[in-house]
Amino acid sequence: MVKITAKEFVELFYKEKNDLLKIYFEDLNNTEFGIQIKSLNLTEEQMRKMESIINNVIVDTMYTTLLGLDGCASIGDMQQEYKIYDENGCELTGCGEIEEYAYEYFQENK
Repeated sequence: MVKITAKEFVELFYKEKNDLLKIYFEDLNNTEFGIQIKSLNLTEEQMRKMESIINNVIVDTMYTTLLGLDGCASIGDMQQEYKIYDENGCELTGCGEIEEYAYEYFQENK
């Protein structure tokens, strides 16, 4: 079992965001999302804009979720601190590190 830090936790979300964009836009024939995008017959410029829009949606969603889990933003209509533990029982939340790293990865790297 490997201990995970708050930074590594956020990095995994950031990696997932990048993986999703790659899956969505690299091969438009292999996902329902890709097939729908392809059906729009977008120009290259429009496709770049679409990818930028989708990137921003994913960034905002993941950033808000991470802040919500750290108690720094609301999820739905409720703002409270949640406790997240890795498989070794080490807590990843509660110290504001998730918020700090989420800002670094999702806001500074937009």
